Amino acid sequence: MSNYLNKIYKSISDNKKKLALLIDPEKFNNLSHNSLKIIKKSKIDYIFIGGSLISEPIDNIISILRKTIDVPIILFPGSIFQISNKVDAILFLSLISGRNPDYLIGQHVIAAPYLKKTNLEIIPTGYILIDGKNTSSVQYISNTTPIPSDKIEIIIATAIAGEMLGLKLIYLESGSGAKTHVPYEVVKKVKENINIPIIVGGGIKSPDEMIKLFDAGANVVVISTIFEKNSSILIEFSKSLSDYNRNIL
Repeated sequence: MSNYLNKIYKSISDNKKKLALLIDPEKFNNLSHNSLKIIKKSKIDYIFIGGSLISEPIDNIISILRKTIDVPIILFPGSIFQISNKVDAILFLSLISGRNPDYLIGQHVIAAPYLKKTNLEIIPTGYILIDGKNTSSVQYISNTTPIPSDKIEIIIATAIAGEMLGLKLIYLESGSGAKTHVPYEVVKKVKENINIPIIVGGGIKSPDEMIKLFDAGANVVVISTIFEKNSSILIEFSKSLSDYNRNIL
């Protein structure tokens, strides 16, 4: 098993939870120098980088992050234009909740020959978009419909299918800036039905919500919009994560 994926799997056996910060390249220039210092000071596990839109190459952004922050950088690409060989790994996302073939396999075929020539760790990831009570950029750009959060059996079946297809992670997402995060009951039921790690992102507004998602079964929680609004809150998330992992030993 590959390096970073192996660490995520090992965190399950060690009963350790992980925190990732998602940075949208389009909003990177709005981050202050102090925000970068806060990221460096906090004890997050990963930086995910990617977004629904991109107007400039991301290599420069990655280089800046490399110079200031010493954590693994993993691509969370919204399209083939967001691929860079300067990161550590890529979540090879298949939007299995939708029926748009471009995001199920189409863009993957285009990207595969390039990725094959890089040293990037490729992490096959089933991406499930769940209604977060607003129209997300992912929904609009991908031309797919999120699964209603109360259709738990459909969400479970989709996650099971992703695992059976050989995907290594399941990413439950309500969309950046969502009004509501993925419900705890949804995370709990998906966890009960699959044996691969679960990432949860979108609409998470407080460390308390993060902890409850961990309790429900999330292995990795991803925050983004709340950091963009108040970068200092990352320290609170980081402390809550450390306390949580310490208490469950």
